[in-house]
Amino acid sequence: MRIIVDAMGGDNAPEAIVKGAVFARDRLGVEITLVGQQKAVEDCLEGVDLKGIEIVNADEIITMEDDPSTAVRRKKNSSMAVALNLVKDGKGDAVVSAGSTGALLTGATLLVKRVKGVRRAAMAPVLPSAENGFMLIDCGANAECTPEYLLQFAYMGSFYAKRLMNIEKPRVGLLNIGAEETKGGELQHETFKLLKKADADGRINFVGNVEASTMFAGGVDVVVADGFSGNIVIKTAEGVAKWIFGGIKGAMTKSTKNKLAAAVLKKDIKGVAKAIDSDEVGGTPLLGISKPVIKAHGSSGDEAIFAAIRQAKAFAESGMINDIIENVEYMRISEEA
Repeated sequence: MRIIVDAMGGDNAPEAIVKGAVFARDRLGVEITLVGQQKAVEDCLEGVDLKGIEIVNADEIITMEDDPSTAVRRKKNSSMAVALNLVKDGKGDAVVSAGSTGALLTGATLLVKRVKGVRRAAMAPVLPSAENGFMLIDCGANAECTPEYLLQFAYMGSFYAKRLMNIEKPRVGLLNIGAEETKGGELQHETFKLLKKADADGRINFVGNVEASTMFAGGVDVVVADGFSGNIVIKTAEGVAKWIFGGIKGAMTKSTKNKLAAAVLKKDIKGVAKAIDSDEVGGTPLLGISKPVIKAHGSSGDEAIFAAIRQAKAFAESGMINDIIENVEYMRISEEA
């Protein structure tokens, strides 16, 4: 299997990206194509056995200052655009990039294309919970959604949870302001009806509405949301987690007694922190695209890039894109573009 890696994307490119890719070559047995400015990439590979590693030159870099909606079209020789074109042309099995989220989503949609019949691609991170974690789909790609978009998100999230999270019958919930069927606006009401029908037809396991305050407690494997609401949820969760862990760290070093307690609890605290560590999680899959595309965190270090490549490998091997293709007729309710 060959994973194509955007070597110039992210805050720590190209050093951390290249190092993480080499880790993946060594630990996972995958072949790697590094796309970026050749001299810079070669400098990072000095002294490294190049077996299974290919370098494809791309002179341009998409920066965070570039307009995400036009960056890939304007910078056709950027590392991101070249990487996406390589996977489109069958020169690799998946793409990993820590570059601009908006540019990657736009590029994947324009170059690699969506699965035929899928209305919108969605960003779908896996978040920790009191059980095994859950997928939030969408978390920001589509601020405005129709009920059909959310229906498709539910299907795609369910396929991912089954194939890659090893959940036999994923529980799908609809993000809402209350658990009752009557809660929410027109979007939630119409989506609820569609998900309920899909459940009655035996195609997904819909468990009803779920509130943001309860989804981290477990009981749900896929949470379906419009991208606006989903993005608020994930950013709020990130901010709260940072505040809590900052407070715990401060409390643990406040006195000698607290330091002793910290020593006893250190292993358990690290276990909780590990669950939300991007070095462990990897990245966010873009679901609905016709080839596996993984968005790694912009601040990814080498271990996070390794984890993102591991995720890309599992995605490519899972067969979930075929699940979407085979079921897309059940995921459509209109002929609008």
